Amino acid sequence: MRIGVIPGKQMLVASAAAACAALIALVMGMTVGEVGKLAGAALLLLLAVSSADYFISRRAWRASGARMLRGLPPAFALGVKRPVTLAIEMTGTDDWHVRVYDHVETSFLFEGLPASLTLVAGRRVEMTYVVTPTRRGEARFSPADLRVRSRWGCCELLERLGPEELRRVYPDFAQIARYTWLAGDRRLQEIGIKTYQQRGEGTDFKQLAEYRYGDPVRHIDWKATLRLGKPIVREFQDERDQCILLLIDCGRRMRADDRHNGAGTSHFDQVLNAVMLLSYVALRQGDAVGALTFGTPPGAEKSFAPRKGAHALNALMSELYGVQPTPTHSDYVGAARDVLRRHGKRALVIVITNFRDEDHSELGFALRLLRSRHLVMLASLRERIVGELMSQPLDSADAALEVASAHLYEQSRRDAFNRLASRAALMIDAEPEQLGVQLVNRYHAVKRAGLI
Repeated sequence: MRIGVIPGKQMLVASAAAACAALIALVMGMTVGEVGKLAGAALLLLLAVSSADYFISRRAWRASGARMLRGLPPAFALGVKRPVTLAIEMTGTDDWHVRVYDHVETSFLFEGLPASLTLVAGRRVEMTYVVTPTRRGEARFSPADLRVRSRWGCCELLERLGPEELRRVYPDFAQIARYTWLAGDRRLQEIGIKTYQQRGEGTDFKQLAEYRYGDPVRHIDWKATLRLGKPIVREFQDERDQCILLLIDCGRRMRADDRHNGAGTSHFDQVLNAVMLLSYVALRQGDAVGALTFGTPPGAEKSFAPRKGAHALNALMSELYGVQPTPTHSDYVGAARDVLRRHGKRALVIVITNFRDEDHSELGFALRLLRSRHLVMLASLRERIVGELMSQPLDSADAALEVASAHLYEQSRRDAFNRLASRAALMIDAEPEQLGVQLVNRYHAVKRAGLI
């Protein structure tokens, strides 16, 4: 049950003063009965004044027509600070002193709340606070709580203003923005992405161009050369209209989290960042991109049919933005069969998971199933904490035990990974922060080699 009023500062001061006066009276020799009568009279007077103050203030507040509007961005990005504006309008004739606490989504960090404001009659008063999302998915902003000081200061009214609003928290698009900027300036090497500038490669015809030293002679267009009177060659580009299918593990293996830098740096968040970057690059190349999740409870998996065009990236993120890793076992074989059932056309299937040595037999069988129809790439996350444990100084018995255990774990995992790699060359083993760059580089290499 919500209580609409609490004692104000004036009421508490008056109560404290009355208690002190009663104590002094007892010390001075007055009887308990006399002090009790005086205290009761004072209490009744305080209650009468406070009640009058409450009803007068309640009536005046309702007549003020207070209204609050919340200025929210259309969407939030994980780990990115964004300002939120609260605007309160008053149409009455009285000014009010209030303390505002907006009900922010529980997974958000915030700065600037609660805030003290003076609401001026007939004017719009604004305040701004800053929020930082720490979890993807739906974010709910409930009506704000206001503590309104009464006219005489004897109590504070507890009011709620503003609507309930929902926003989505997406993965951080900063990596894509940086890729676009670097691609425009031809500086992709700064983030580790290899570029290919050779002419005459690829399989799809692009354009005719004047011959330059080093161009393959077999690409000379003799008709154009005779017509223009100078050597002309055909330029080719990587084959377009191909399909990239991302098979994303959401099971218990993906719940690993050795982050040190706050929101947006968990393993699965980094996976979605890598998925966005690769999807952006593939869509710009004219390929279709689709996605399928596995390792979730029955019926909770997400499926995104392959699409082309710049709008497909927004649609893909609208499907995946709220996906979280679950404690469920990842059924690699079931996921492979699901892919074969859904997608008959040959595609580059990229399996993103957190590989462990005990997964070798099941994952190996799933990869063989997928390779019967598709070109398959396995991308596995390597946990940074293992490397940190192996490199720590041996200054205690516990440290020595941790180093030995980390080496044993890493060796078992590497041996199992190498056994898988001996049967399939398209393998990536990277720390989460480097996964996006590694995927883009390997995708470019596949395109240049014409493997799809």
